[in-house]
Amino acid sequence: MRIRVINPNTSASMTETIRRGAVAAAAPDTVIEAVTPTMGPASIEGHYDEALAVPGVLTEVARGVDEGADGFVLACFGDPGMDAARELAGGRPVIGIAQAGMHLAALAGRGFAVVTTLGRTAGRAWDLADAYGFRAKCREVLACEVPVLDLDGVAEDLVADLAKEALTHDGVDSIVLGCAGMAEMAARVSREVGAPVIDGVAAGVGLVEAMVRAGVPAASRGEYARPRPKTYVGLLEGFTVGE
Repeated sequence: MRIRVINPNTSASMTETIRRGAVAAAAPDTVIEAVTPTMGPASIEGHYDEALAVPGVLTEVARGVDEGADGFVLACFGDPGMDAARELAGGRPVIGIAQAGMHLAALAGRGFAVVTTLGRTAGRAWDLADAYGFRAKCREVLACEVPVLDLDGVAEDLVADLAKEALTHDGVDSIVLGCAGMAEMAARVSREVGAPVIDGVAAGVGLVEAMVRAGVPAASRGEYARPRPKTYVGLLEGFTVGE
């Protein structure tokens, strides 16, 4: 099985962090292809960044389909471009790490909290909890106020402190990490706080593997049918969809 894990930002160092987390979570016979788009923002920390990350994500999905990927993980907690990616994927699973992390957290206990990077992204986390049907289970979204590209080496203690705080609140049984750049923190923070701490990259890899092994394709009709043929112009000319 080949899973393409897409870092929607263009920071190669973050892609490497994501790759290590994905490989650690994957089954021995799963090949992980971690890729960095050739266009897009250096990090994703708001709606503008997320919108401009989507063309790079879609390019990598299209390449993955051509190169024989069995499924895709979108390694950004905003799950940017996930629905559009599913239209291109032709029934191959496309799983975002927020979607994956929230699903596993819902299985782990009655409720969960999200610990993320900047407070300005909390609204997006709440929107996704609503969209995925987990608003009642998502009890809190806390931010460590560390920018995405500054996570390495400085944020783990802050994340652990916020996780401990969240676990004192009613109904919070587990923590979902709200950034792919936190992927390698999960096991250590879990040991420190004594509760499940869920990394969406690992969760996404596991869910794609489960769907492929169970023979459960993603929807590829109706809303998720291939995009209708039409011409795109200007900078988007390369995204024109043919017959």
